[in-house]
This record gives sequence, C-alpha cells and structure tokens, in this order.
Amino acid sequence: MKHTVFHIILLIGLSILLAGAAFSGYRLQKLSAEREQVKEDYSLSNSVTFGLFSIDQWRDRISEVMNHQVEGYHITPQQQKELKITVEKELHALVSKTIAEINQPKKGLGNKLKKLAFNTLVDSAEIQAQVKPFAKTIVAKVSSPESQERLKSIAGSKIGQLTKQIYDSTSVSNYTVTKYVYKKYKVSDPITFNNRINERLAEIKKATQQCTTALLGFVLAALLLWLALRKQVHLQTALFVFALLFALVLLAVGSLVPVIEVDARIQSLDLLLLGEKVQFQNQVLFYQSKSILGIVETLIGQPKPDAIIVGILICLFILLLPLVRLVAKGIHVLNPKLTANNKALHYLTFELHKWDMADVMIVGMLMTYIGLNGILKSQLSNLNIHNDSLNVVTVNGTSLQPGYFIFTAYVLFSFLLSYILKRIDAKDRKMKGD
Repeated sequence: MKHTVFHIILLIGLSILLAGAAFSGYRLQKLSAEREQVKEDYSLSNSVTFGLFSIDQWRDRISEVMNHQVEGYHITPQQQKELKITVEKELHALVSKTIAEINQPKKGLGNKLKKLAFNTLVDSAEIQAQVKPFAKTIVAKVSSPESQERLKSIAGSKIGQLTKQIYDSTSVSNYTVTKYVYKKYKVSDPITFNNRINERLAEIKKATQQCTTALLGFVLAALLLWLALRKQVHLQTALFVFALLFALVLLAVGSLVPVIEVDARIQSLDLLLLGEKVQFQNQVLFYQSKSILGIVETLIGQPKPDAIIVGILICLFILLLPLVRLVAKGIHVLNPKLTANNKALHYLTFELHKWDMADVMIVGMLMTYIGLNGILKSQLSNLNIHNDSLNVVTVNGTSLQPGYFIFTAYVLFSFLLSYILKRIDAKDRKMKGD
C-alpha cells in the first residue's frame, strides 16, 4: 500500500513537471512567433529600401536643407561691401568697353558723325565717375528687404519645381506599409513607433528567457528525480516513459522555436550638407529568423530540385528519425519482449542512432552562426565611416536563439536516454544468461 501511494505521488509529480515543461514550451513558441512578427514589422517599416535607398527620402531631406538655406538667406554688411566692389569693377569694364567700341575706326559718313557727336557731347571720365554712386544704388536696391524676399520666393519656387520632378516608385509602398504598422501598433509617428517596438521586444525577451529557463528547469528536475530513484527498480519503467515524454517536448519546441537570427542594420548615418545635418536612423539592411522546421519549409518551397532534396533530408534525419527513435524506445520499455522478437523494432531502438543527424545539425548550426556572424562583422565594419562630413554606425544583431539551446538540450538528453537504455538492456540480457 505504501509503495502504491508513493507511486501515485511520483506520477502526479512527474505529470506536473511534464505539464509545466509543455506549457513553457508552448508559451515560448508563441513568444518567439510574436517576436519574429514584431521584428518583421519593424524591419519592414525601417527598411533601407524605404529610407537610405529611397530617392523620395533623399529628395525630402535635401529639399528641407535647401529651404532652410533660402529662408535664412540675407546679405550681410560685409557681403554688401564685396558686392559693391564687384559691381563697380564690372561697370567700369562695361563703360570702357563701350567707349572703345565707339572710338574704333568707322566707315561711312553716318558712323563718323555718330562718333564725332559722342566725343563732343559725352565726357568718358565723367561717366566713369558716375559708376561708384550707381553701384551703390544697385547694391542698396538688391540688399533691400523687399528684394531679398523676392529672391527667396523665386529660389523657393524653383526648388519646389525641381523636387516635384524627382521621385521613385517607393512612395506608395512606403505609405501603405507605414499606415499598416502605425494602425497595428496604435501610433502616429516614427519615434513613437520605434519606442513602442523596443519596449515590446524588451518585454518579449524577458518572458522568453523565463520560459526557456523554466522549460530546462522542469526537465532537469525530472532528471534529478530519476537520479535519486535510480535504485527503485519497480519505478524505472514509469520514469523512463516520462523521460521520453520530456525528450519529445524538447524535440518539438527545439524544432519550432527559431534557432538563429540574422539582423544587420545601419544604426545611424549623419551627412553634413550645406552646414546642416542630413540623418537616417535604424536602417535595416537584412533581417531573417528561422527555426529548424522553418528552414525545412523554406528549402522545400524553393523551385530548385537540389534545395528540395536538402530540405527533405533535413526533415528525415533531423526531425522524423529522432521522433521514430523516441517511439521505438517507448515501445521497448513498455514491452521488451516485442522488441526482442521483432528485428525491425530492435533496429529502430538500438541501431537507428547511426542515421540520426540531430547532433550534426547542432554543430552545423553553430558553424553557420560563426560564419555568418564573421562575414557580417567584416562587411559592416567596412561601412563604419567617421569623418568631418559623414558619420556611419552599423550594428550586427546576429545571434543564436532559444531554439538552438533547447534542441541542444534534446540531443544531450537523447544521448543520455540511449546510454541508460543500453545499460538496462545489457543488464536484462546478463540476467537472462545467468
């Protein structure tokens, strides 16, 4: 009776741990899906296509700088002085050139009479003397507030005409995307949108860490409980079956939750133009987040046969064979005689690990992450520019995601289960031999 009560309590405790692990995995998958969607919305709204690579955006920013220059335009006293000297010089040259042309030898009685009348009636020295006050009058007229406002109006209209002729095909798409994401996140401007996104991503990150820790904690607790009861022979079947269920949860969550994320962006670009700063911020160059199942779906969805074959092989050797191994182990634990009398089932239980490539996938994903991270760091570092007129800061957000660590935990847990099962099987055979 005592053993029965303890057995029931143990099963209830393991069921609670299993339920906790399953719920943590479910919650983690939902959080990961939400995080991916939020980052995709952020990347779409802040895409370099709609920002740094958009002619419309450059047109608006340059137009704004030019309008500021026009609005702030005024002629300073020093500029008036320099302008007066220039005007005097040009007028003196113009008068001298005109007098020289008139005094050139002329043919014909009419031309000679004109030249004589000019030299008789016009004093060239007196005309040259009038240049200075005339230049002063011209500069005063040009420098008057009315003339400056007229010049501003003319320049502004020309800038407006020019900007209307400069456009690309991204304006409509940018407006549609912006309207969609702003409505979705209930914001009305880019600053509020980015702040809202960053706040939500911080909340998701914290919740994701908690769920990952909880999931691995439940599995570890079950493993420690199994270790504490390893000498209780009558409980080993139940403990092993629950261990297989925990492994199944790890396999499922590790396959569904993203394993790697690639995020490359220009954090800020500051260009000094006509004394004013032209700025672009949070320009996303590339973003992609994939789970193992997502990688398989992407490969199978490609039009290339080689990609489809690779996707099928990953699905077979990384997802399906591990699942078959878990089921075969469960059948063997519950009914060892069935495995002993069935060679196929025995092969699936003890020999299929030769074809199970889950451990290879772990190494492959790690090498992929190291390679991608190194390439992006190298390429983005070339974009980091710092000088007096241009300042560019890039960010590499490539990282391993919770799915990688959970799938790694599954691989290690699967190795442990295989080791324990082989020991149990060897012990049973030894006992039968005796």
